[in-house]
Amino acid sequence: MIASNGLACRSCTLSRRCFLRGASGAALGAVLGPVSGAVRGMEVGDPVDVEGLRPHPKVRVMGAVLRRGLPYWLGWPGTSYDVPGHQAEYLGMLGDRCRALGLDLEPAEKPVENGAQAEALGTRVRAERPDALVLILQHLSCWNEAGRLAGLGIPTIIFAPVGTAFTGHVREISRRQGVHVVSSLEFSGVDLGLRMVRALRRFQSTRVLWIREHTRDETVMERLGIKVRRLPRRTFNELFDRMPVTEEARDVARTMASRAARVVEPDGEDMLNAARAYLSAKHLLRAESANALTMDCLGMVGARLVPTPPCMAWSMLQDAGVSAGCEADLFGAVSLMLTNYLFDKPGFMNDPVPETVKNLLIAAHCTCGTRLHGLTAPPRPYLLRSHSESDAGVAMQILWPENEPVTLVRFTAPGKMIVDSGTVVVNVDTPPAGGCRTSFEIRMDEVRDARDVKGFHQVVFVGDHRRDVLAFCQMAGIEVEHSA
Repeated sequence: MIASNGLACRSCTLSRRCFLRGASGAALGAVLGPVSGAVRGMEVGDPVDVEGLRPHPKVRVMGAVLRRGLPYWLGWPGTSYDVPGHQAEYLGMLGDRCRALGLDLEPAEKPVENGAQAEALGTRVRAERPDALVLILQHLSCWNEAGRLAGLGIPTIIFAPVGTAFTGHVREISRRQGVHVVSSLEFSGVDLGLRMVRALRRFQSTRVLWIREHTRDETVMERLGIKVRRLPRRTFNELFDRMPVTEEARDVARTMASRAARVVEPDGEDMLNAARAYLSAKHLLRAESANALTMDCLGMVGARLVPTPPCMAWSMLQDAGVSAGCEADLFGAVSLMLTNYLFDKPGFMNDPVPETVKNLLIAAHCTCGTRLHGLTAPPRPYLLRSHSESDAGVAMQILWPENEPVTLVRFTAPGKMIVDSGTVVVNVDTPPAGGCRTSFEIRMDEVRDARDVKGFHQVVFVGDHRRDVLAFCQMAGIEVEHSA
């Protein structure tokens, strides 16, 4: 039987609107048939803490001060420079940032003042293999020791406050793979380096579910170290079929509706189905010890396997820092992880549309997080809409901040990425436009013609982070290309 909205029923006696009449997973299972071994026996009624799904790896940072023996005479930073005072200040700032980011700092007991002490520190680094080495320079003549320590194969952050570096000192080393040089009084550059290291460890600690076709296996992605577990597509919809309308599901539906600026197409049953999809995703991630997922959602909707696309569920996961990608696009999901793991911001995986009259790029899709300025930031205004292509279920139209800068990233391989940037111009409504619900125009930087923007399913996120992403790619050894 085909319902009036064009969606087929899973049973000749069930329409989309009566899909939720059975209030228990057992009742749904009886109507909808047996489930596969992948989800049989999974407890689906108990709540799952979404925060526990994010990777929280241990990150060890070794810190050291490089200087010369006191007192100083002539040479930069100068005799009047308060070496002990600034040493305490910078080590204190490093400790504060490590604590704020959840990193374990292991400072060297004494400053490194000569080549022999630098060699001793290098021996310790080779033996203990920390996740990062932070070197704080306090004299212009310490760059030889810094260069040798940066060559140990450990991600290295060098903080050279003004007065400890000339352009000739940083020109080569600041462009080395695995090295991040901060020649500045701005300690925020060190913070970015620490975030890079944490992001790399998060990648290495992630298992992503790749839900498509009929295969179950697991591989490890080169360079990034992500574990990729393929699951048959039926795994999700069979689990969804078993998911009861719990009090958590009702609370999710009520909360998302109450926070919306407007509810347009969805009704109450659509909201409950969307909430059940969210609960199903959380249960599946926990059962598979996974931290992210991407699924052939469009194929499932096209095959009429579920009464709702998982658009709202994916948006909610993104807001919680759990990367959730569309259409089983694995590198799209990895691109979402980058914005999540490096900047703690949800990204927006989108379809790129050239607007040729105004020479702008339109980014459009039906899944987008609301906390665009950061996972702890207030949500952006949103409307609750149907999934545009099927007019089914719930998708969220997020209103992006106009006149704000954005960055675009897209992994095309584990070691290759497209990086661009631009500025949001205006949000686009559907209708009159066709296509996906969240849609907005971008004026691109350094791209003369919007038709030349590279890639598909690029991930857009708020902020002028182009140089930050390039610095991460250098640290991680990722090849970069631009649309310019």
